[in-house]
Amino acid sequence: MSAVYALLETPQAAQRAVNGLRAAGIGDDRISVISSEPFEEHEFAARDHATWMGWITLGGAIAGLAIATWLTRMTELAWPLPTGNMPIVAWWPNLIIMFEMTMLGGILAAVVTLLISGSLVRRRPAFYDPAIAEGRILVGVEDPADPAVVERALAAPGAEIRRL
Repeated sequence: MSAVYALLETPQAAQRAVNGLRAAGIGDDRISVISSEPFEEHEFAARDHATWMGWITLGGAIAGLAIATWLTRMTELAWPLPTGNMPIVAWWPNLIIMFEMTMLGGILAAVVTLLISGSLVRRRPAFYDPAIAEGRILVGVEDPADPAVVERALAAPGAEIRRL
């Protein structure tokens, strides 16, 4: 893996670097911005704002509810225990299991979505610099086609440009 990145002091400098990379023809999907704190008032922080996580979690919850409904009903019909005039399938006690399985489906879907969409499970590590923990902001491009173009786009006063 190769990368060209700049370490910047302020979020304004990071925004200028992102704008310079865009002007150089590099798409937002190729630009990485890493910082130790959120800078939500700046445009570069809102690039990856939209997510499908809520809908995927809802789908997992619905799947959990469907599985729980099928499981409880199938179990009671497979081993019927007749008790007077009571129905074989008792919905009130089944609601406890259905609720728990709904929550389990939603939680598992949310965790898996977080791991995948947050790139926490990767075959190769993302590029990182220890200066980020000291308050610097990393703006860079992974595997650039022309590293010289990226370096020119990142060049700014106070920017420390590095290559991996």
